[in-house]
Amino acid sequence: MADFSFDVVSKIDLNAIGESINIAQKEITNRYDFKGTNSTIELDQKNLEIKLVSSDEYKVKALYDVLITRCSKRNIAVKNFKPQKIESSLGGQAKQQVKLVQGISTEIAKDIVKKIKDSKLKVTPSIQGDIIRVSSRSKDALQQAMDVINESGMEIALQFENYR
Repeated sequence: MADFSFDVVSKIDLNAIGESINIAQKEITNRYDFKGTNSTIELDQKNLEIKLVSSDEYKVKALYDVLITRCSKRNIAVKNFKPQKIESSLGGQAKQQVKLVQGISTEIAKDIVKKIKDSKLKVTPSIQGDIIRVSSRSKDALQQAMDVINESGMEIALQFENYR
């Protein structure tokens, strides 16, 4: 009998985030409360971070809210956004970096594997780098494992890939 499997991953679509940032930037240029503040939102794909810059701390928080709203409308998981502390800089500006988390860290992977094993399902989870592969002889057991993972309430967004 054949074994079935799927992979648990945590990925971010950088193109969708870039499109969301462009839409948010257009909204900012048209909003009255951002007139004359030189507010910007920039995506640094190499370092996986978003940079927010505005005239004061309040405006940076408003920029973050606009960004989150635009990303949510495009079904981008905002759980993977880790905002850093807002910093004041020279020239009367405030900056904030938002780290984008991609991949499953080892401690989160171990936690997911533990929850799957505690559920007593007949599945075999294995950690392979930043991916968790779950295999079983039964497709129903894999579906139940997916439910266990979804109900576990992880602090990052998880997706299921390569279901075979």
